[in-house]
Amino acid sequence: MVCVRICNALYELKPVLVMFVSHLLSTGLNIIFKLIANDGMSLKVFSAYRVLFASAVMIPLALVFERNKRPKMTWTVLAQIFLCALFGMTLAQNLYLESMVFIPTTFTVAIVNLIPVFTFILAVCFRQEKLGLRSLQGIAKLAGTLVGIGGAMLFVFYKGITINVWHHTGLLAMPQSSTSSSNPHHSNGYALGTVLALLSCLSSSAWLIIQGKLSKTYPCPLSNTALISVMGTVQCVVYALSTERDWSQWKLGWNIRLIGVFYAGILGSGVVVFMTTWCVNMRGPLFVASFSPVLLVLVAIFCSLLLGEKLYLGSFLGGFLIICGLYLVIWGKSIEMRKMTRVEPMETPRPSEAQTIEIVSTTPMPIHSTTSRG
Repeated sequence: MVCVRICNALYELKPVLVMFVSHLLSTGLNIIFKLIANDGMSLKVFSAYRVLFASAVMIPLALVFERNKRPKMTWTVLAQIFLCALFGMTLAQNLYLESMVFIPTTFTVAIVNLIPVFTFILAVCFRQEKLGLRSLQGIAKLAGTLVGIGGAMLFVFYKGITINVWHHTGLLAMPQSSTSSSNPHHSNGYALGTVLALLSCLSSSAWLIIQGKLSKTYPCPLSNTALISVMGTVQCVVYALSTERDWSQWKLGWNIRLIGVFYAGILGSGVVVFMTTWCVNMRGPLFVASFSPVLLVLVAIFCSLLLGEKLYLGSFLGGFLIICGLYLVIWGKSIEMRKMTRVEPMETPRPSEAQTIEIVSTTPMPIHSTTSRG
């Protein structure tokens, strides 16, 4: 009995661990963004290479592991894949990268924490989530989302005293002049950067909603990721070719550009999108969106350790509220999943209730005559 409870607990924690690992990979991706921008590479070209590398990795995996599992492709599924690529890769990535040109990375990541709000509103509008304020799980999900967003805002807008937890390694240290906030040309671009970041959040939320519908009509995570990556590659390459006129930006050498594209494509787009797709299929779009504030905490920690950025008292207080809000959402979602698993077995017909099927033979039976032959 104890082993069964442990197995059930581990099964419920699996999506949580998957989302945490995906945000660890996304943290490395944000550091890569800084290094790529510091090297002078065009972010539009970087985004195109990113989805191209993701397609090259995910297509063979989908062909090998989901060869006989894929359902029939329909126009509805194809349209959903196109929209997932448009909102989840082309718009979300390019808007996010462009916003980093005008506003600091930490501020951009903080705005990303509005994804749970947009996702919650869209999920309720499209009936993928129930508001359920009269139920305990509904109150927990709403309260957890608001607490997490409040923690993210506290993280950004309240600094307090500086806390020196460790000395940064200096391994990835960059000159202060490379940051966007120190560039006088971008000092007045906070409004534009904020709008771009908000549009990126809205695009990501729309992707999660459409991905939730796609996971039901085409329940193959590897094939989903591969098809979305292929569609996103076409869109991002066309966008980069139409806007970037410097052909030298497309050249990759044995430097940080190749490492960044390799990491961002295989891990940042391929593995992270696959993990996100799997978690949306398991727990829904709101569960995935509720982990967005965790990225802010991880980015602050690793940027402090590797890039020498400062940590403040507000960082720890905001991080604590983010963790509390995330726990409330996970707790409310777990209660909802338990109620669903209790209802589902009742809908399955019992063996004793199976209907008797009467077999009628249409073959003519031979007629034996009882009349004696003369």
